[in-house]
Amino acid sequence: MGFRDLLDSIRLNWGVHPEGHKTLSNACAIEVMPLPDRLVLPLAQHIGAPGRVIVAPGDRVLRGQILAEAAGVVSAPLHAPASGRILDIGDYPVPHPSGLTAPAVILEPDGRDEVVDFVRCEEPLTLSAEEIGKRVAAAGIVGLGGATFPAAVKLSLGRRSPIHTLLLNGGECEPYLTCDDRVMREAPAQVVEGARLMARALGATRIVIGIENNKPEAIAAIQLAALPCAEISVRALPARYPMGSEKQLVEFLTGEEVPAGGLSAEIGVVVHNVGTAAAISHALRSGEPLMSRILTVSGAAVRRPANLRVAIGTPVADVLAHCGGLKREAARLVMGGPMMGMILPGDMVPVVKGSSGILALTADEIPGSDPSACIRCASCVDVCPIGLMPMEMAARIRAGKADTAVDIGLKDCIGCGTCAYTCPAHIPLSHYFSYAKGTLAAAERSRLKNEAVKKLTTARSERLAREAEEKKAAAARRKAERETAKRKAAEAAAQDASAGGQEVTA
Repeated sequence: MGFRDLLDSIRLNWGVHPEGHKTLSNACAIEVMPLPDRLVLPLAQHIGAPGRVIVAPGDRVLRGQILAEAAGVVSAPLHAPASGRILDIGDYPVPHPSGLTAPAVILEPDGRDEVVDFVRCEEPLTLSAEEIGKRVAAAGIVGLGGATFPAAVKLSLGRRSPIHTLLLNGGECEPYLTCDDRVMREAPAQVVEGARLMARALGATRIVIGIENNKPEAIAAIQLAALPCAEISVRALPARYPMGSEKQLVEFLTGEEVPAGGLSAEIGVVVHNVGTAAAISHALRSGEPLMSRILTVSGAAVRRPANLRVAIGTPVADVLAHCGGLKREAARLVMGGPMMGMILPGDMVPVVKGSSGILALTADEIPGSDPSACIRCASCVDVCPIGLMPMEMAARIRAGKADTAVDIGLKDCIGCGTCAYTCPAHIPLSHYFSYAKGTLAAAERSRLKNEAVKKLTTARSERLAREAEEKKAAAARRKAERETAKRKAAEAAAQDASAGGQEVTA
């Protein structure tokens, strides 16, 4: 550890050092996995509105063809990873702890690899900021670090407020995962070019690439690739979890703090993942949309850990089979990392755009799961990167007072799981917070819906009352007009009668 690394480590007073388990797969070069017999392609693989399907069962499609178009500003299209036939469009199991089903396109590859005409670009850095954004949007690229926010939406932030710095996250602080490490080591030129393309789209003049100091080969490869680029600097990050969290990364690399409840763009900074940068470079050069991603397959139950390029929609069971299957019983299947990843109910769910890893963990790799009473040790407070009081928030949530947990920072919780990891009582603190956030979000949606219904009802009542008054006024006008007409007719008749009487007298 160098002197600067030592100082960095000392000044950090948050986070944990979970066992990395990186050596299981960090020496495994990226290999391309063959296509499975069937691809399951969920329409919602990103934050925002699910894609709007534009194909039908029985259709034959080409690799790269759009299966579902973006259905709004915050959305992303879905493309066919292979040529073949659409078998079905319906609800199928998707990555979710509850075994949730959701709309998906089922594609049977035909092995012909017939493709659409991709629009290539030999010099993507000559493209305008607007054109870069359009091509990234058309490629269906989302954040590949796990957040899955549509990349083009993030790249448009420079049009709303000045962005001066792009931070590229190469921390990969989650245990077991090494796919970003391998991308940086094997395709550093793509990562650097992708960073420059994103900076151009944002209008940023500075690029900082942060890589944890336990990845010396990746640091060396990126530094070499970035040598000709004066606007790029490479920083080694302390290997501490959750250093890869956006707010922590921004504060560490820039010295600026993201406002509570705010976005890094508010202080002129945007954060993207190194895998996303590489995907953008590939998409703009080749014209190919996002149809596959690199992920890590690891855990003590896996026979052959690996880093694979896998077609989106490949069932987890096929991925594990490609790695030789399981050599021991898996007590838990996880998509993503063990700290923030998703526990899977089974292996028939598909790989999606946000799948950074598939972990098959044995019982020995899972921390104790039987919770006991809180001993008020405050370990969770010590490690929280946001400086919250997890044990107090959990107590309020358990008491049915989730709304009061908001008062002490619930909405600032980033869901990193460090509190639960360090808790000696094995209390599932992060589970409480996720549950409470979901409950409050549902309540807020219900409140907004009720308000909208109330506004509509009030508006309807006011409209009906207004129409009734207008009808009443119109009826009164008509009555007055009739009475006026009758009076005038009577007056005219009287005048006629009077004139007739005068003639008789004469």
